[in-house]
This record gives sequence, structure tokens and C-alpha cells, in this order.
Amino acid sequence: MKALILSFTLVSLTLFAAVEEDATLTRVGQAAPPFSVAQIDGTKFDLSKHRGNVVVLNFFATWCGPCIHELPILEREVWKQFEKDGVKVLVVGREETGEKIKSFREKHKLTMPFAPDPDKKIYSLYATKYIPRTYVIDKTGKIAHQSVGYTDEDFKQLVAAVRKAVATDHR
Repeated sequence: MKALILSFTLVSLTLFAAVEEDATLTRVGQAAPPFSVAQIDGTKFDLSKHRGNVVVLNFFATWCGPCIHELPILEREVWKQFEKDGVKVLVVGREETGEKIKSFREKHKLTMPFAPDPDKKIYSLYATKYIPRTYVIDKTGKIAHQSVGYTDEDFKQLVAAVRKAVATDHR
């Protein structure tokens, strides 16, 4: 019986990984799709203007449990740890308005930059479904790391990817 359960679990995980990959429109090593967006503080974020910096791009929704769990950790372990190294973080609310994001950000006492994506225009450049999604974009504008969902192990890999991207000199 245990073998049957283990076998079913492995098949389920394999099928989910295949579906998850089909929903991902980007690959590590490719140029990150360009976009610009008005952030909730009124400033504009244009990805092309951040060449030379590492950018961490996160897609979330205010109702998403794993997103709510991940964002304070992202703030503490990436935004606050790597801001001094020039790392830019942008958290994009998939199908969220600026007002809803402002309220969410205040409620959860977050300080990272946030931007709305009410029509999924930015999100649809990167994926078709599933959140949270996090991308590390290196100093040359290429995707150095991407992840879907949240686990402690995945997050450790994200932090390692940020650390490596910061340390890499592309001159």
C-alpha cells in the first residue's frame, strides 16, 4: 500500500511539474520580457532602465496564501539584505488594483515596491497561470532563476541565485 501511495504521489508531482512548465513562458538564460509599469507610489518602473542591476520580480495576489506567506520573507531576506548591493525588487499584483495593493501592503507592514497588473499584461509576458512566481533577472537583463510556488527550499535557491547574480561581474 505504501508503494502504491508513493507511486501515485510521484506520478502526481511529475504531472504537476509538466503542467507548471507548460504555464511558464520564460526560460532561464533568456532575456527577461521587457515591461514598464506605474508603481503604487506613483513612480514608473521600466525593466530596461535597470540593466546593470539585479532585479527580483515577484508576481502575487492579495488572496493567495503562499504569496502572503512568502512576501514578508522576500522583504526580509532579499529586499532588506540586498538593497545595499543595488538589487531592485518589484512585487506585481496579478489582477490587482493599486488601491487594493496599497491596503494589502499597509496591513502586512511591507515596504518593498509594489505595482498593479489588473489586466495581467505584465504577467502574461512571463506565464499563463500559477502564483507566486519569482524571477531573478541578472545585470545583463537575462533570467538567472525562476520559481513557481513557495517552499523553504525553493526560497533558499532564490536567495542563492540573487547572491550569485550580485557577485557576477558582466563587464
